[in-house]
Amino acid sequence: MEEIILRDEFIKLGQALKAAGFVDSGVEAKIVITNGEVKVNGAVEIQRGKKLYDGDVVSFDGQEIKIKK
Repeated sequence: MEEIILRDEFIKLGQALKAAGFVDSGVEAKIVITNGEVKVNGAVEIQRGKKLYDGDVVSFDGQEIKIKK
């Protein structure tokens, strides 16, 4: 499981996917998110700008990201 340490109060979903290396670009992040391939805390999320906070878990393609403060 990848961990992303927050510098601010939150990080957006598309940015988190890029930061963890799950996608190569913002365009790719937008595609996988709008196709319903990404889950946040177990629920499918289709908003690329979804704000992620401490404790959130993102799942994509068998991999996970944990957001930490």
